[in-house]
Amino acid sequence: MKITKPLNLAIVALAGFTFACGGGEKTTETTSAPAVETPAAAPEKEISLEEKYQDDPIYIKGLAKLKTSDCTSCHMVERKIVGPSYADVAAKYETTDENITMLAEKVIAGGVGVWGEIPMPPHPALSLEDAKDMVAYVLLLKK
Repeated sequence: MKITKPLNLAIVALAGFTFACGGGEKTTETTSAPAVETPAAAPEKEISLEEKYQDDPIYIKGLAKLKTSDCTSCHMVERKIVGPSYADVAAKYETTDENITMLAEKVIAGGVGVWGEIPMPPHPALSLEDAKDMVAYVLLLKK
């Protein structure tokens, strides 16, 4: 009985070794000419709206005016905070002279109800021309 344990252990070890080495079978592999791989086009880097329009004169002018206003306390380019994102506004309104004037007047007068129940405060100190530049910038930011 004392020989049985080492013999069983030896058989298990030999079976494991044989299995690990592939069982002693010889296989021949056929190789073909390597396939010619065409280089895959690198996926396009997704650029932000800010990067996309950074050289546009409407973008530059409107952004400069927005930076001097309080608009950024409630709005962001691609994310809603208190008010809608600029990209959401751009998606809702076509860029026309009529829409630019209408939205500029809304910025100056303030309002509530179009984007929810949180009111946009009026900006009476803002000139219509500055408001139009800002609105043109916002409408440029379509996704």
